[in-house]
Amino acid sequence: MPVGTKATVKGLHPDRLRAAGASVVLANTYHLFFKPGADTIEALGGLHRFMGWDGPILTDSGGFQVFSLRHTITQADAEGVTFRSVYDGDLARFTPELVADVQRRLGSDIAMCLDVVPPPGVPRAELELSVARTSDWARRQLAAPRAEGQLLFGISQGGVDPELRRRSLDEISELDFDGNALGGLSVGESREAMLETVDWAAPALPPGRPRYFMGVGDPEGILDVIERGVDLFDCVLPTRLGRTGTALTREGRLNLKNARFARDPKPLDEECACGACSRFSRAYLRHLVGQHELLGLILLSEHNVRFLLDLTAGARTAIERHEFGRYKADVVERLGSATAGQEVPS
Repeated sequence: MPVGTKATVKGLHPDRLRAAGASVVLANTYHLFFKPGADTIEALGGLHRFMGWDGPILTDSGGFQVFSLRHTITQADAEGVTFRSVYDGDLARFTPELVADVQRRLGSDIAMCLDVVPPPGVPRAELELSVARTSDWARRQLAAPRAEGQLLFGISQGGVDPELRRRSLDEISELDFDGNALGGLSVGESREAMLETVDWAAPALPPGRPRYFMGVGDPEGILDVIERGVDLFDCVLPTRLGRTGTALTREGRLNLKNARFARDPKPLDEECACGACSRFSRAYLRHLVGQHELLGLILLSEHNVRFLLDLTAGARTAIERHEFGRYKADVVERLGSATAGQEVPS
């Protein structure tokens, strides 16, 4: 699911996003709450009309943004969390009820529960408190009014602590949400510890409901969590890499600032049909990146999003054919061998 934090997937026109294969996009409650405000978006017909996207939209609750900016928090208690806006420093307060109301007025198709997201390595008592509050807030948000037809997903916490993660999974699963997410992972813990947790946590989520891993976007990571039973995932990685001159390809990552691409006539990826690969050379794209031309950043962002959407489309087909293991092995082997032969980016 491409991330459109502020009601736009950076650099991509909605039509280009749809052409790339996107079916669901994300937007963020935290940022839209402040700019332009839920009242404005509601008055203009809701988020779909506001951003010109006619497909499903998932809105994150803003919990990750609040708790990842821990220095802005002035008070966190059982009722909610008070913090200073990153925009103007003014005090704001999020509660499950307020977050539910904002997402109701935005009119998203999938709303996420407000959760407490601790960083890795916090004392166990703090991690345990985050689990308890996440469950309590989920119960309260479940009881709050929603937009017509709006789905609500619960989020489990607990880090990589088996006992606390299991407790959170049990408490959230009992609430019978429309879908369930694994939160509090991919936030700084080792990839090995993360995957060990997903190994047993994803299958423990309720069957027949979407399973969402929040915040993974590299090709290997996506395939790793798919293998463990995850259905949905999001990350800002593809557009962020595009804006810094890096392309995701079947040869691994290409840093177009490298001099070796100055006269390279090949497309970014010969198997990709995106607007960048079907028309332009690596040399031209490197020129655009070097001159800080917006077109280069737009083309790279579109390519990276298309690359990950193609990757997941291939994974779906492989699953339907009962060939996912071979598909993943082929992709990882190709990426690994390509990376081994690359020079260090300049």
